[in-house]
Amino acid sequence: MSEAKTVIHIEHAEIRQQENVILKDVNLEIKAGEFVYLIGKTGSGKSSLLKTLYADLPLKKGKAMCCGYDLSTLRRGQIPFLRRELGIVFQDFELLTDRTIYENLEFVLRATGWSDAKAIQARMDSVLDLVGLESKGHKMPHELSGGEQQRVVIARALLNTPQLILADEPTGNLDPKTSHEILNLLLAISRSGTAILMASHDYNTMRKFSSRVIICDGQEVRETGNIQEFESVYA
Repeated sequence: MSEAKTVIHIEHAEIRQQENVILKDVNLEIKAGEFVYLIGKTGSGKSSLLKTLYADLPLKKGKAMCCGYDLSTLRRGQIPFLRRELGIVFQDFELLTDRTIYENLEFVLRATGWSDAKAIQARMDSVLDLVGLESKGHKMPHELSGGEQQRVVIARALLNTPQLILADEPTGNLDPKTSHEILNLLLAISRSGTAILMASHDYNTMRKFSSRVIICDGQEVRETGNIQEFESVYA
């Protein structure tokens, strides 16, 4: 059996917000199909690391490959091509509130080069079916529950069959039962071969859905399999 493809490979990277160093000497590797939690206190650098991976923050020091793109040499014109290879799931959904679910999804597909109306409709139906919302395409976002809106966001992230999903606190605004449903969905997606890096504060959910854990703490990124250690981060 062949080894899984490397989706993220970071060596000695420095993560910055303008002139401020957020994380130092970051080394990280994530392969296709892996599900990895990214934890740490507010302000510890979780979101900055994710933003660097989807090229919202430039990488000025160190090496980083994401979905086959070298982030240290990435040109502005290449950023849309990188983002076609990954999906992003935000805590606050960021859906277009004046458009139906279908229109939200179509907007993304057309923005990433899709033009055939039949192919667009088929892809939208496919991803909505994957997240259990096959009958909700004509609804407006406000007509859906928070959990359903987050499922739409996951469907949107899946539109271009990404190698990687970056999820920034995707259960932060959801109740525990709905959080578990969303985690189950994301884990199923990872088992199908898509790597997932998920920032989270919800270590109670992490107990229930055990997986690899990365901690941002003291300007460092390190790995742990020890639940007591990451609980102590929040003490």
